[in-house]
Amino acid sequence: MATVEVQGPIMQLLLLLILAQMSLTGSSPPPDPVACAHGTSNCTINNAYASFPDRRPCHAARAAYPRSEHELVAAVAAAVAAKRKVKVATRYSHSFTKLACPGGSDGAIISTRWLNRTVRVDAKNRLITVESGVLLRELIRAAASAGLSLPYTPYWFGLTVGGLLATGAHGSSMWGKGGAVHESVVALRIVTPAPASRGFAMVRELGTGHPDLDAAKVSLGVLGVVSQVTLALQPLFKRSISFLKRDDSDLAEQVASWGRLHEFGDITWLPEERKVIYRQDDRVDVSTPGNGLNDNLGFRPLSASDLVASRIQDENLQKNGSDAVLCSANRVAQAYLESRAFGYTNDGVNFTGYPVVGYQHRMQASGSCLETKDDGLKTVCYWDPRIRGTFIYNTGLSLPFSRAPAFVADLKRLRDRNPQAFCELGTSGVLMRYVKASTAYLGKPVDSVTVDIDYFRSRTPGTPRAHADVIDELEQMVLLKYGGVPHWGKNRNFVFNGAIAKYPRAGKFLEVKKRYDPEGTFSTRVCAR
Repeated sequence: MATVEVQGPIMQLLLLLILAQMSLTGSSPPPDPVACAHGTSNCTINNAYASFPDRRPCHAARAAYPRSEHELVAAVAAAVAAKRKVKVATRYSHSFTKLACPGGSDGAIISTRWLNRTVRVDAKNRLITVESGVLLRELIRAAASAGLSLPYTPYWFGLTVGGLLATGAHGSSMWGKGGAVHESVVALRIVTPAPASRGFAMVRELGTGHPDLDAAKVSLGVLGVVSQVTLALQPLFKRSISFLKRDDSDLAEQVASWGRLHEFGDITWLPEERKVIYRQDDRVDVSTPGNGLNDNLGFRPLSASDLVASRIQDENLQKNGSDAVLCSANRVAQAYLESRAFGYTNDGVNFTGYPVVGYQHRMQASGSCLETKDDGLKTVCYWDPRIRGTFIYNTGLSLPFSRAPAFVADLKRLRDRNPQAFCELGTSGVLMRYVKASTAYLGKPVDSVTVDIDYFRSRTPGTPRAHADVIDELEQMVLLKYGGVPHWGKNRNFVFNGAIAKYPRAGKFLEVKKRYDPEGTFSTRVCAR
């Protein structure tokens, strides 16, 4: 299930090696996460990094690539009739977790790669209906062509609609219905198992007010395969974005107010620097001058050879480097990011100063490493598993909004014991975004601040990480002390222990699951190590 938004800035020394590469125009888009040895049989499924948290490969007996809802029904029916476990794979498989793994080697994978059409745009009623394999990029563009906007989205547009809904992917907002995309869903069609008397598969249509819609909007892929999704849109609008760097002395107070003050605001905390980068991001009148563009530096096509060289230096720093060297490298890279406005331009080419004003569809998400023709792996998206480049853990946790100030105060105390330990988080630092309490049974149970961090992952199992104790403490602080919940598509496996008990309406979800898939066709057990 492809959902996880990749955090933008690349870790540690990467940017030092690519300063001269930002004008690259080629790219090799990431590979299909499903690979089969014989046509559509004897297959493996992987995530975007080609490594699940337990590092174990995921096998399946066969894969199906339906191109219509009719073919999707046939694929589900065939698997149910054969009593195979089934999981859904999406175009780029950005879930870090094993939601796309059917378990064992006899299961089936159904890919939504070719369920990628925009079904209709209803400009009058401000609705868009897309197949579940449509990329967020295409949804945004189809909406804009009709003068409409999806208001809140993740920052990376290489996610599929079905995938990002399955794990509750989100942007940042405490306004309106909040930052989660699934809050804009008004209807969907889902293919689920059925008795033999009904052909082993059926299409369920869940419209506005249907009692099961709040289960299907964030389903982890265990109810069936979403075929089509209808989302409510808004008139196309403009945003005004400025990044403000300040010291972190009042961060505990600011984290409680920033998301209320700015519709799309977020916060990037650089603990070692004792600095905070506030994203001041607001809706403005469409008459406001500006044609800005978001082309995130980390989502652009990057030199594969430089990425490999950067990784080698990362590994050397882990083994032999000093904290001071790593922190110094981070500061140089951070200064470069800031000088380039993190990839924002005022006119699509040049950055001339803040604020950057532009239309929503040009500002809300990016991913130009997907946009260009294959150049034979000379340039790639930075996480591309076909080269031995960037390899990281991505943690995403949410804690109650009301407890965010106390969390910041605690993390400051942890930072003060050894500030340089936090350089392990690279230029990404601690990203904090805002998400409102969800109507979905497995969405955020309360108004929340989400905490995202990226950090070094060794390619050798069991290899110690520098300052692992600090990162572990941060994760456990959010989960245990502050009652946080995990992002369903991110994190190491241990984070999910006992997670379901933190969702007050989990029982309602499980009741729907029992009705939709009584034999557990779409449910599997994977290693929880």
